[in-house]
Formats: sequence, structure tokens, C-alpha cells
Amino acid sequence: MSGRSSNSNEDTGRAKKKGGGFLARQSKAKKTITEEELLKKDTVTPDDVLKLTKCTENYLCEPGANIYSIDFTRFKIRDMETGTVLFEIAKPDNIDDEIIDNDDDPNAGRFVRYKFTPEFLKLTTVGATVEFTVGDKPVNNFRMIERHYFRDRLLKNFDFEFGFCIPNSKNTCEHIYEFPPLDIDEVQEMVNHPFETKSDSFYFVDGKLIMHNKADYAYDG
Repeated sequence: MSGRSSNSNEDTGRAKKKGGGFLARQSKAKKTITEEELLKKDTVTPDDVLKLTKCTENYLCEPGANIYSIDFTRFKIRDMETGTVLFEIAKPDNIDDEIIDNDDDPNAGRFVRYKFTPEFLKLTTVGATVEFTVGDKPVNNFRMIERHYFRDRLLKNFDFEFGFCIPNSKNTCEHIYEFPPLDIDEVQEMVNHPFETKSDSFYFVDGKLIMHNKADYAYDG
């Protein structure tokens, strides 16, 4: 951690107010931000997405932003109390990339629709195991921020660090999700209105958004 010396502050404090110019101070003080504002930015940061108040309608980066060729190949959700596997999916080995390319929809593969039973909403802790590969570039400070909403209310924000990934590596990690308490009426609303529970998953390398995935959920299975 670095900081300015007291002498340096004394030298510059008279010439310029602490905190930078007016626009910089306004940006730092702002508590919320809109999707429209983020779509105009060249770089989206973790602080930006933490200021969103509802699930996005669009993707905040292009598929080509993933210059590190990060590819998620396996995903599993399990109940931490019983060890029961609730959901698991894996990308087949040695699949021909040309088969899964979709020229008509460049966002194919960035959206997932989950279906669970209402019992899922009674769980308190689940583990999500992900397996992913990276390309030729080293991946520094790989971070995921996942925000879950019911309609326009934020249910929970999850913030996980993957850390450093070496080039051409396969990586596996499990993140622990502690679910927020939900009252009976809210649970029933979520069951009665499938796919109105949504999430954004934002992936950052060195503080820059490089992947954005979306999902919605039904609990009527």
C-alpha cells in the first residue's frame, strides 16, 4: 500500500483541492449508476457494476473483450449441508468450436436459464464449483461479481476472487454462496413468477470487465 507524504500534501493542497476536479469528485460520490451510462464507458470497473440498482437488459461488453480466451468448461451446484448435487453441466471434451459458433447470435452461450424446485429457496448455503481454461495470456486479479435480483430488488451481491491464473492452464475452484433469508410471501412470489429472478455475472481482469453472462431462474420444477 502506498500513500502520499504529509509534505507532498502541503505542497499541492493550496493549488488543487483534495480529491481532484469537480467531475472526479462527483463521480466518486455517486451512489448509483444506470446501464445506459455504463454502455457509454470505454472501460467498466467493479465499482461501476456495484452501483447498479437492477439487472441489465444488455451486455456491458462485447464477446471479443475476453482477450484471455477464458472458457468455462464445467459447472456444478451442491447443497453444502447434504452434499446433494443440484445442478451440473459440462462442455464435452474435444468439441469442434465450429459446431458451437453461432453467427446469427454473437451472445450465444452467455445466457443460462435455470429451473429448480421451490425447495431450492429454502437452502441456506450452496457450493458452486467451476472449471475453466485460459489461453496464452496470464490472467491477473481475476474477479467475479454476481448480482441477483427479483424484479428490480437486489437480493444478494456475491464477490469472489479467482486470483492469478497461469497461461494455458485448467483451473477449478468452489465458491460458497450464503443465501439471503426470504420471507414466505417473497418465496411464493418468486415461485409464482418464474424467470423474474435474474442475475448478472461480471468477470474482471486487472479491474477491467472482460466477460458478462446473464441468467434467469424458475422455482416451479
